[in-house]
Amino acid sequence: MSDATIKCRRCQKDSAPLAKPPFRSELGERIAREICAACWQEWLKHQTLLINHYGLDPRDKRAKDFLYEQIEQVLFKGGAGEDIDTTKQGTIEW
Repeated sequence: MSDATIKCRRCQKDSAPLAKPPFRSELGERIAREICAACWQEWLKHQTLLINHYGLDPRDKRAKDFLYEQIEQVLFKGGAGEDIDTTKQGTIEW
């Protein structure tokens, strides 16, 4: 493995890392060290679905906490994360 790749914790492949941490926090540093750029891009798509589906405001503390928990589940614990049940769209209270 060269310096230009990391062993991604999510996909278990030697892949290109992120150019920089996505957040200025320990979580951001951990993501940059352990998650490849491709898996991060997949997460961003899933995050967008969550934000749109639940009408989340990423500036809201409860929404941030929810999204950070989903990052843990999806990227670090190998889970699928929160399912998007499109039959309930518009009826979920946040």
